[in-house]
Amino acid sequence: MAGDWRTKVTKVNSFVWKTMGGLSGRSNLASWAVAGSLAYYLWVKPSEKEQQEKQLLLHQYPEGSEAQKSNVLRSKSWNEQ
Repeated sequence: MAGDWRTKVTKVNSFVWKTMGGLSGRSNLASWAVAGSLAYYLWVKPSEKEQQEKQLLLHQYPEGSEAQKSNVLRSKSWNEQ
């Protein structure tokens, strides 16, 4: 019985180390920091800017139907590409 729980703990420990890619200590922390920074600047920051531009356009064209507003937003995104 005593060896049974040790086997389970060993398996869980092995699984955790494998999912971490074998990185430990400072190298693990540095790799997570780099990945987090890249994710922020490549995905989060551009989407925040896009949301601000959409809000600005909606405030510039307060009158009119929702279809007109969506046409303005679509034409702006089409022109950027």
